Amino acid sequence: MAFLLDDILLAPLKGIIWVAEKIQESAEKELLDEEQVKRDLTELYMRLETGQITEEEFTTQEEELVERLEAIEAYKKS
Repeated sequence: MAFLLDDILLAPLKGIIWVAEKIQESAEKELLDEEQVKRDLTELYMRLETGQITEEEFTTQEEELVERLEAIEAYKKS
């Protein structure tokens, strides 16, 4: 009986924890998506080639994307 009561009282907390874990998993998946970063780099090169961005903008954004790739690789190695 005590376990049933505990389950009933803790159900909302367990639900919140489950949702938080799913959000964390989704965020990690998005942050560690190496393929998306590579697609972003490809798009960045295309934008430079078509004149949509300047060399300066390209350099800044490229540095950020390369840093993200390096961070992903470092995280996966650890």
